[in-house]
Amino acid sequence: MKVFHGSYTLITEIDLSKCEPQRDFGKGFYVTKYRPQAEFWAFRKGLKEHTEGVITEFEFDENIYDDNKFKVLKFETYCNEWFDFVIDNRKSRKLIHTYDIVEGPVADDKIQRYLQRFLDGYITREQFFADLKHPEPSHQICFCTVSSLQMLKMLDYKVIINIEDVGEKIVEMIISDFKKSEKDAADIFYSSNIFAKLSDYNTRFFAKPWQEIYELLKIELK
Repeated sequence: MKVFHGSYTLITEIDLSKCEPQRDFGKGFYVTKYRPQAEFWAFRKGLKEHTEGVITEFEFDENIYDDNKFKVLKFETYCNEWFDFVIDNRKSRKLIHTYDIVEGPVADDKIQRYLQRFLDGYITREQFFADLKHPEPSHQICFCTVSSLQMLKMLDYKVIINIEDVGEKIVEMIISDFKKSEKDAADIFYSSNIFAKLSDYNTRFFAKPWQEIYELLKIELK
């Protein structure tokens, strides 16, 4: 099947040592079968790095699941086993399991907030699942070992998501209009409700012109 990776740069070579720790399924290279989800990841990472977001498309050989050579863990939905696995991985900066590939749903922003509330002791496991009603469809596959990466074949073409440098432009406008330092302007923007909406794929804010987003931010700051 086709899978997608969203980033701020073109992926020409996968280096697991550069992958971030404390992710849902541990340190590894993540892809999804949902292109809109990868587009959102590309947008968000591009926004933070002040560049365009890039989608890299791969072909994933699902025959790996029939190959005893690889150790695979697959979660069909949110469940207690998924919950425990994600919590353990998010607590540790080291890879704490021996799976080659892990597949399952994503702890998106909303679910991450629920997880953090659990970790901070504000809610119980039962309350977490009670709050987790009608989650948006999500999917991710984490390739945790070098040998598992052979099951990914990069396709010949790449899809570039053209994204204006929204963050930089808006921060510049805050500096100019509100006479703030660059640090203060960035703090204002990245802590605003508008940025939270911009970071939420479901709001489709990223599709708006940056000027319109800035006007909405000015209303918020009044």
